[in-house]
Amino acid sequence: MKFLKPKFWNEQKNIFSTILLPVSLLYKIIFFFKKKISVPKKFNIPVICIGNIYLGGTGKTPLSLLLFEKLKKIKKPVIIKKYYKKHKDEHDLIIAKESSLIVHNTRGDAIRIAENKDFDVALLDDGFQDYTIKKDLNIICFNSRQLIGNGLVLPAGPLREDIKSIQRAQIIVINGRRNKEFEEKIFNISKNIKIFYSKYSGVNLEKFKSKKFLAFAGIGNPNNFFELLLENKLEIKKTFSFPDHYNYKKKDLEKIIHEAKKNNLEIITTEKDYERIKIYDFKEIKFLRINLILEDIDKFTKQILDYLK
Repeated sequence: MKFLKPKFWNEQKNIFSTILLPVSLLYKIIFFFKKKISVPKKFNIPVICIGNIYLGGTGKTPLSLLLFEKLKKIKKPVIIKKYYKKHKDEHDLIIAKESSLIVHNTRGDAIRIAENKDFDVALLDDGFQDYTIKKDLNIICFNSRQLIGNGLVLPAGPLREDIKSIQRAQIIVINGRRNKEFEEKIFNISKNIKIFYSKYSGVNLEKFKSKKFLAFAGIGNPNNFFELLLENKLEIKKTFSFPDHYNYKKKDLEKIIHEAKKNNLEIITTEKDYERIKIYDFKEIKFLRINLILEDIDKFTKQILDYLK
């Protein structure tokens, strides 16, 4: 099911989240028993999981790509993704970045394929909640704009698991601004966890300067993209938000183009969205290419290599 995240997920007190608390409790019970009955399998190559507990939009794939680039200089890494038909945009984006990718119905089978192909590091893009795999290192991603929202588990809140689940992780990467209060919350749960910060940098920003835009996005948190554009001094006059991995129809894009022409605006979207719509070959739609920049990248890489030893 595709939906836009409800606003009450980021509100500390809300009647909707209160009403949904019993359903969240049932969800947590199901997850508890799922974890109990799962038998983690150990593989012959190191498994690094880049996951999250906040539902989508935390930057897992950009971090996976960055880690792949760092490791390929000394290892033979491969990115592993579980097959979901609606996630084809992410698969195409990874391949477009010339990264090795294996997609399968189960992550375990994908790792076995990686072993047989002589890859020596498996990077799980998502999979923190997959208890059938023994991970050698867990990295959890957050976005500073959402962090943990209202702190509640689905569907009362945006969390796949309770915040205490970060005890299973060794590294946390927060995309965005430093937040001392959140850091203290993390260290109260896990004293030895390492925290790093990242940010997005526009690669082709110059071509968008001195213009007025209609921006649209169908990602985990569309507002994060719109705010990134504003932070980079782009003049955004209208925005359209779609659910994550939205399967755009031609009429959706024609409506956007019509709205842009009516208001004399250029059109901009994300690179991931563009992967889904490029088959229509609308010349009016451009995308912002971004890079992920990680603070203390050398320290982060050393941390990863220490675990791989």
